[in-house]
Amino acid sequence: MGAIGYLHKPVTLKELGIAFKNIEQFIAQKVKNLLLVVDNKQHQQTILEIVGGDDIQTTLVMTVEEVGKQLHQAQYDCIIFDVDIEQGSGIERCERLHSQDNLSQIPVILYADRELSQQEQGVLQRCDDNLPVKAVRSPERLLDEASLFLHQVEASLSPEKRNMLRMIHEKSAILMQKKVLIVDDDMRNAYALATLLEDKEMEIVVARNGKEALSMLEKHQDIAIIVIDIMMPEMDGYEAMRRIRQQPQYQKLPIIALTAKAMKSDKTKCIEAGANDYLSKPVDIDKLISLMRVWLYQ
Repeated sequence: MGAIGYLHKPVTLKELGIAFKNIEQFIAQKVKNLLLVVDNKQHQQTILEIVGGDDIQTTLVMTVEEVGKQLHQAQYDCIIFDVDIEQGSGIERCERLHSQDNLSQIPVILYADRELSQQEQGVLQRCDDNLPVKAVRSPERLLDEASLFLHQVEASLSPEKRNMLRMIHEKSAILMQKKVLIVDDDMRNAYALATLLEDKEMEIVVARNGKEALSMLEKHQDIAIIVIDIMMPEMDGYEAMRRIRQQPQYQKLPIIALTAKAMKSDKTKCIEAGANDYLSKPVDIDKLISLMRVWLYQ
């Protein structure tokens, strides 16, 4: 969450003394050291524009092998990996850092402009026990995590960057002007949900079953997210999500599934069919809004 370290209780006076010394040194360090690991020129430029600044000293390396050398030559406050460096070696390097106690406290940000595979997500979960690591897909999330790990003061950032952070932290901002497709055969449910989302200044499109949902997607190319009920006539939510995911242009379109059941197997079935996330009915609107915000800023 941004802490520069931690101590296990019970804490001794000696350990507290070391902790305060580390804090003092960090505060005195006006320029933060960032290690950027990326071999794609376009990604390099994008990342540098987002996280670069007068108070950030960036060291750029283009191979995983160079990472180890740099970490033993200098002290870094944060590492940003392009997940696809050297055909996907970024994840593997994180796993190596996880196993080295002297390096495992350096915060790591994995930047990917695609969804992580199940294998990659598994590696991240294993690393998360011992390594401060975050995976991000949007420029806004990259800026948010980098400014947190580097302890940058938001007021010192440019107006453009402050606006990017505002869009993340103001709960309603990310939803405004986004078009949501609500798929539900019960028009009372659809109307109630539409009314709540309209209050968030979202644009609403409604479909009564899976077939209508596919048709609405063709008519509205700017749909940003789908909220879909599972149990529907003609074409249920499972089949509709599978059909949607078969189309390349909808591979990354966020889908949140709703089901009247609360069985543990339902979430697995929803994810396998193509959903990004899942909620059981009756829908907790606060949870739904939270999930929508998360998936719209992946």
